[in-house]
Amino acid sequence: MKQFVIIFNLFIAFSFAANAARIDSISIESKSMKTGVKALVIIPDVALTAQSCPVIYLLHGYSGNEKQWIGIKPNLPQIADKEGIIFVCPDGKNSWYLDSPLDTTSQYETFISYEMIEYIDSHYKTLADRKHRAITGLSMGGHGAMFNAFRHKDVFGAAGSMSGAIDIRQRDNNYGLVHLLGDISKNRQNWEANSVLNQLNSLSSGDLAICFDCGINDFCFKYNEDLNDALVKKNIAHDYTVRPGEHNAAYWKNAIDYQILFFSKFFQKH
Repeated sequence: MKQFVIIFNLFIAFSFAANAARIDSISIESKSMKTGVKALVIIPDVALTAQSCPVIYLLHGYSGNEKQWIGIKPNLPQIADKEGIIFVCPDGKNSWYLDSPLDTTSQYETFISYEMIEYIDSHYKTLADRKHRAITGLSMGGHGAMFNAFRHKDVFGAAGSMSGAIDIRQRDNNYGLVHLLGDISKNRQNWEANSVLNQLNSLSSGDLAICFDCGINDFCFKYNEDLNDALVKKNIAHDYTVRPGEHNAAYWKNAIDYQILFFSKFFQKH
């Protein structure tokens, strides 16, 4: 399938600046899935000229798409300019960002951790190394960010999650997982292999900069508590924040600010 890029320029007016970030709406060819995957790329003004920038990959939640994050946080272009960070928001459909052993058209771990990275680094002015590459997301996207980062520490240097649906084994065949992994009662090995908590055996303290949070009234709160407990037990350094909030856009609109701050500090160290 021939790669194609549909680009529209969205110039945000600032009272204090003549230029602003650009938003590209693109399609990235996935050889593993033999299709194009939509994405939004928010490019700060400095990356449109000569300066290479770090990248934060933002993953949406279940039933969302590549436009979910810009809808929740309309000022992402301003933040991109202020921080000098490229944001990439792919359309992960309802894939849980894993490679389905049952559905060859849903190979999103391969797409997220290889195909998308290669495309973005070859088409934009990125600092193309793990020390300048972070991934985070909300709900299903929180699972996808942690899952991919834990399994691909050579690709991502930092990982985050907001209200992450961390333990898919607790979803009990809901949210499309039975289509991706099979019925849990008959295909338990598929569910265990794709659980975030089961990736911790290959993780040591310092491998990744880890930051995650969850609202205390969120139905995913227990899963995040379990992840925190597991990381503490393994003595893996991480930032975990609990604050008032539920599983909704109001919470994520606030939470993303702290994640960006965490990743910005990580980038500045390098």
